[in-house]
Amino acid sequence: MQQGFLFFSDGQDQGSRRFAWFLSTPILMALTAAIVTGCNQTPPETKSMAHRGVPAAEQTAKAAPSSARLALFAQPADREQYEPFVTNPVHLTEEQPVATFSADVDTAAYANIRRMLRAGHMPPADAVRVEEMVNYFDYDYPVPDTLDQPFQITTAVLPSPWNADSKLLHIGIKGHGLSAEQRPKANLVFLVDVSGSMHAPNKLPLVKKSLRILVKSLRPDDMVSLVTYAGGTKVVLEPTAADRRHKIIRAIEDLQAGGGTAGGAGLQLAYDMAEENFADTSVNRIILATDGDFNLGIADPKALGRFVAAKRKSGIYLSAIGFGSGNLNDRLMQKIAQMGNGNAAYVDTLLEARKVMDDELNRNLYPIADDVKFQVEFNPARVAEYRLVGFETRMLRRQDFKNDRIDAGEIGSGHTVTAIFEITPAESTARRLEPLRYQANRSDDAKPAPSGEYAYVKVRYKKPGESKSRLLQHAVTRQHEHQTIAAATKDVRFSLAVAGFGQMLRDETQVDERFGYQSVLNLARNARGDDPFGYRGEFVQLVRLAQSMK
Repeated sequence: MQQGFLFFSDGQDQGSRRFAWFLSTPILMALTAAIVTGCNQTPPETKSMAHRGVPAAEQTAKAAPSSARLALFAQPADREQYEPFVTNPVHLTEEQPVATFSADVDTAAYANIRRMLRAGHMPPADAVRVEEMVNYFDYDYPVPDTLDQPFQITTAVLPSPWNADSKLLHIGIKGHGLSAEQRPKANLVFLVDVSGSMHAPNKLPLVKKSLRILVKSLRPDDMVSLVTYAGGTKVVLEPTAADRRHKIIRAIEDLQAGGGTAGGAGLQLAYDMAEENFADTSVNRIILATDGDFNLGIADPKALGRFVAAKRKSGIYLSAIGFGSGNLNDRLMQKIAQMGNGNAAYVDTLLEARKVMDDELNRNLYPIADDVKFQVEFNPARVAEYRLVGFETRMLRRQDFKNDRIDAGEIGSGHTVTAIFEITPAESTARRLEPLRYQANRSDDAKPAPSGEYAYVKVRYKKPGESKSRLLQHAVTRQHEHQTIAAATKDVRFSLAVAGFGQMLRDETQVDERFGYQSVLNLARNARGDDPFGYRGEFVQLVRLAQSMK
């Protein structure tokens, strides 16, 4: 049964003359019929004006009553687009002992989910990418003592809070930081969508405020260009040193929205600008600010992905930042950010703009490792089954791990990546998959795994500008195991709370029904730890919002 809502209007907009159905009870059905019938009749004053030869548009304006009237409205159409995906399955270790996936430092999913929950509705499942929710938060994982190695692998094994019969393998890496003196020079091209769809206050006006924050955070010798696109494309600002801040900000403030959305042509022009001013010693990056609603030129996500993938070989990074709601094309922005050696974020408030453009400037602009890939091999003597929580859109084939031609995620200065596997111990009687009859008795020439190891974690990465990957390796042993959740660090426990919440938003069946919102709240509150900007406290409030809507 379709439902709408009653809406009181002063009659000054076109929407007040559009009526929809509200089918819920016989009384409301009758009310609907009466209202629609009455409003479809031509008002007497309009008939009189028609006889006098008054134009139709003027008739409508003059006949509109000034007093408030009752109208019946349909819910506004939601044209937001998300890439559909299926939750990672449980794998039998004897059958498939290796999991391979790309790093993901995007945070767009969490900020977008926050926007929906604050608006009073639950997010669609495909908008919930659990790894992006987890990686929205900063974690104090150990970092190497030397800048020659961008990060180190940290692991923990502990009981699962959402399934009493399983354990979790928690993997974390944190990129080393860069001081202001260590930061390379930046060559930035702001690519701004100024099409008609960007009129709303949470779109172009918020884009302007966000870019102002970024400009004020740049070093004097950084370079900024500004390109816009609507029905066509335009170079608004030629490359300008950041010490001419007022000129850059004035160009940003003069932007106005209107016209179609030739995003593909805008990308082409932005890459042309970046290539013209390319410097080997600089970070060359395009920052795309849009709602993703491309409708002119190259608009297909796959075609745009191929175009951006071809351009990434030039050494130019692409970051996609989403704004607004209603027509947000998250699917497209994810595609071009992944293919463009970049990251995706979503800005819904000025506070989030501050987080993305200032507080986390180093990690979002300055890469320290390219094509970061994870490969985890599980020991069947210790692990009967496993599943990776999240990363569904980042999965790779086993052979992709060693292939340096295969693209993967980038990690910036100070970025953290957290991966969580749910594992079923070999001795458990609560397996989800039936054991194989012949695998356990097969003769195999492979070297048997050390009995004390749960898994072997490998990470490949390239230093920016290099074409050959480097390898980090780490054995997960009993030394990394905690017998209780409380024994793990606050960072580990908080990340589990976020992962549990994300799985609940997706209504995943792997989460025991006894693990509810209150369980998430208890876990998060006890692991909040140092929270200088209040992000973890905000997460607790979001869980409470979701709890109230359920």
